[in-house]
Amino acid sequence: MNDYVEVKVEITPFSEDFSDLLAAELAEAGYESFVTDSEGLTAYVRNESYDRVALDGILSRWPYPCRLQLREALTIEGRDWNHEWEKNYFKPIVIGDECVVHSSFHTDYPTCRYDIAIDPKMAFGTGHHATTSLIVTRLLTMPVDGLKVVDMGTGTGILAILSRMRGAGYVVAVEIDPMACENTRENVLLNGCGDIDVRLGDVTSISDVVDADILLANINRNIITADMPAYAAAVKSGGQFVFSGFYEADVPVVEEAASRCGLKLADVTSCDGWASVRFVKD
Repeated sequence: MNDYVEVKVEITPFSEDFSDLLAAELAEAGYESFVTDSEGLTAYVRNESYDRVALDGILSRWPYPCRLQLREALTIEGRDWNHEWEKNYFKPIVIGDECVVHSSFHTDYPTCRYDIAIDPKMAFGTGHHATTSLIVTRLLTMPVDGLKVVDMGTGTGILAILSRMRGAGYVVAVEIDPMACENTRENVLLNGCGDIDVRLGDVTSISDVVDADILLANINRNIITADMPAYAAAVKSGGQFVFSGFYEADVPVVEEAASRCGLKLADVTSCDGWASVRFVKD
C-alpha cells in the first residue's frame, strides 16, 4: 500500500470556488484526492511525489483574492484508501429520489431508477456539491431521449453518464484536467456507457460540434462567460443550455454574456446560494 502526504491549506476568505481552483492547481502537481471543509482544503499526494518547494511555489504565486496558509503536511502510512474514502469522505448521495451516486466499493445505498457508480480520484465531482445536484435535478426532468448532449467540465462524468442513461443518443464529455479526464473514462466504462465520447481539452475540443441539442457546463462564471460564443456555436437553433458553478449573484453576468450570443433565459434554480440557469437558443 502507498504512503501519502496529507497537506492542509487554510483559505481566507474561504469559498468553494477558491477551493476548487486550488485543487485543480495541485492536481497538476500530482495530488490525487481532495477534501474541502469550512476552512480550506486537504490534499493527498503520494509520498514519493511530494515536493515542498513546488508546493510553496504554488501557494506563493496564488493569483486570486484570498490568502493561502499551509497548516501542516503529514505523512500518512499506506492503508486501504478506498475504505478511507467510503468511511470518511465519499458517501452515497440520492438526488431527486430518482438518482443515486455511489462508489463501486459502497454496499449500503438505496435503489433508484438511475444508479451511477463512480470511483473518484478527487473530492469535487462526486455529486455532493450543490451545483452538480442542481444540474442533475434538471436532467431528471428534461427530455433527453435520442438527443445530442455536450457536457463541458465533466469532472467524474456524472452528468454525461446520467444523460446517456436517460437515453441521449450521443454524448460528448469534455474535461481539461488529465487526471479527471482519465477518471471519467474509467467511470463511463464502470457504468456501461463506453460509447460516451470523452475528450481531453478546453472549449476548442468541441469545434467540430454544431448540432448539439443540449449543452451542460458546470464550471465557473468566468470560464462560462468567456466560452459562451463557442457554446452557442455548438448547439442548434432551439437547443438548450444548462449552466452552473457560480453564485446566484452572478446570474445577471451570465445572462448578459448569453444574450450577446442569441440565448434567452428560460429559468433559474438555486441551492445554498449557488445557481443553475437554463437558456434556449433562438
